[in-house]
Amino acid sequence: MLLSSVGRSSLRLRAAPRESYIEISNYIRGRRTGLLSTVRNRPQQFGQFHAQQRLYEQPHIDSSRQPFLEQYKNAVEFPRATYDFRTFLSEASLGQEVVLHGYLGNRADLSKKLSFVRLTDPTMRHNIQIVASAKSGAFEKLKSIATNSPVAVRGIVQQKKGSKSERDAPDTEKIEAWEISLEDIHALNDFPKDIIMTSETVFPPEQRYLHLRTDRDLREALRFRAQVRNICKEELDQSQPPFVEIETPLLFKSTPEGAREFLVPTRRRGMAYALPQSPQQYKQILMASGIPRYYQFARCFRDEDLRADRQPEFTQLDLEMSFATGEDVMTTIEGVIRKLWSTLMKEPVPSGPFRRMSYQEAMRRYGSDKPDTRIGMEISPIDYLLPVDLISKITPLMDPIVEVFKFEGNDNDPKETQRFITEFLDSPAGAPFNNNPEGGPGIFIYDAKKPLCGLQPFGFEAAERIEDMLEPDHGDLIVLQARKRAPFSGGSTPMGDLRRALHTASVEKGFKPAATGFDFFWVVDFPLFSPSTDAEPGQGGAAGISSTHHPFTAPKTAADVDMLLTDPTQVVADHYDLVVNGVELGGGSRRIHDAKVQEFILRDILKMPPERLADFSHLLEALRAGCPPHAGIALGFDRLVAVMLGKESVRDVIAFPKTGKGEDPMVKAPTPMTEESLETYHLRLRDE
Repeated sequence: MLLSSVGRSSLRLRAAPRESYIEISNYIRGRRTGLLSTVRNRPQQFGQFHAQQRLYEQPHIDSSRQPFLEQYKNAVEFPRATYDFRTFLSEASLGQEVVLHGYLGNRADLSKKLSFVRLTDPTMRHNIQIVASAKSGAFEKLKSIATNSPVAVRGIVQQKKGSKSERDAPDTEKIEAWEISLEDIHALNDFPKDIIMTSETVFPPEQRYLHLRTDRDLREALRFRAQVRNICKEELDQSQPPFVEIETPLLFKSTPEGAREFLVPTRRRGMAYALPQSPQQYKQILMASGIPRYYQFARCFRDEDLRADRQPEFTQLDLEMSFATGEDVMTTIEGVIRKLWSTLMKEPVPSGPFRRMSYQEAMRRYGSDKPDTRIGMEISPIDYLLPVDLISKITPLMDPIVEVFKFEGNDNDPKETQRFITEFLDSPAGAPFNNNPEGGPGIFIYDAKKPLCGLQPFGFEAAERIEDMLEPDHGDLIVLQARKRAPFSGGSTPMGDLRRALHTASVEKGFKPAATGFDFFWVVDFPLFSPSTDAEPGQGGAAGISSTHHPFTAPKTAADVDMLLTDPTQVVADHYDLVVNGVELGGGSRRIHDAKVQEFILRDILKMPPERLADFSHLLEALRAGCPPHAGIALGFDRLVAVMLGKESVRDVIAFPKTGKGEDPMVKAPTPMTEESLETYHLRLRDE
């Protein structure tokens, strides 16, 4: 019947289209009204239609019982600001009527007829005094608005009563010359009374929005971060030839690059995306696509154990260059660093190329592949000097390597040094070193008042050689540590970790001052492959080794290419890490641009199974299409900003960071999957 009615109406559209549309609409409404009356008469039988009833019947709402709607109407049509604060303070004129937006401060009532209040601008960088008198109709309105509420203020500019010295002071100290005589005020929202917000209030991560609002340093860190990004972008955009900013997909596929991935299930049974560990493969494909220079501020995701400088999601400044070597990349990055430091920082950076240090040298001298070279404490082997009985007391290992470094005491006082080292070793920070299965550290305090200056266990000859080697002063520590006699692997040795931990503790305890300045250098000549460990997933091959960084890194020299056939563990990679003050700012490499060589590495060196090798087929096909030589790097952008601001944790330069457990306590993520969502994605929880 509906179709026939519509059909008859459609015949009339040619003569009177508007009337025909109305007729159709009225007919449909009538059908709905009849349906709803039927539903009302039989609610128990047709309960499923109650939702439709709410759609078609609009209940009457008593506005007097909903006062928040009246308040909201005022906020919907609030007056537009005539100035931002910064412009106002420099351009306003006496007697001018202005409208300003901001947050209301604490009100000071001088009498029943006069009140003062500070208005803080939306950036929370500037504020101005508002004067309200009983003569103004807004006087009582002001008193009804809670502190910290957002408001729009209308008033007349008047001269502030202040001394001439205040008005003539430098901008950093200046008390503004103007104040506002209040004419009207609009409350744009209410700040609740149950939230106590002062400059001293410390808000938990669950209230990150209040933390941001009260912590000026945190807000300034986010503004600084934006400046760093803009300068990096400007430097790369203006290079010759310029880099091209290109976004690569976030929904990728699972490929064994070296870190654990986050999987994203889909409604297609058994199918999932993986969030990218980095844009590595896409940017190499861009090099095969005729894009000469690429960059992006890339979001990356890694399901790793978290530390102060790690988050499960993070940002990196990612770039790649075709027809380029690692030298070209390092030169480009040095230019970016110089631009940042010359624009935003007071500390200078080296004028020439940053110095280079091999991986082997860094591990030998500092026990770390990202050492803080400012703190000294260089490590030296010493086992060839030590008596056997002393070695047996500090390690259960047979034929170990024993190393030594000097930790300078404070004020040449052995008692203070003894107190510091005892507190450190008894603290949780010292526990890993005490429990080292290869032996705890051997600690000796150099004391000129004792026989052999406190080095009696070394014997006369060894003590004399140590004095010549380390040149200790009264109150210095002599620290020994044993390790297995094996080639260096990984990012640090127990001695290197102890060196770093001792310095950190000494600064935290006030025993020594913090190191200053910035020491940039490149760590180069890493091993191309390292032994596989259970702690890291590697690339899933069966060779017992994995790529030290990722499987796309090229061997450094022709001799290293030959060594792939004889001893892959001795191959040196054309990889480079930018290090400053004990932080790895980024890592890059020249890539394997030949498809046959890349496949050989994956299949014959790493011994990936065929199904995993197939995961890289897209990359191999792109390389096979005449891909030119290329190299690139990724700078940890969060780390870079943290280093520039002297922050210990990247969480201090991220608006909404995750906790150490990878959780967002503010939004309560991650959340448990419901049975419905599990079913949607064809998933089922497995009992442990």
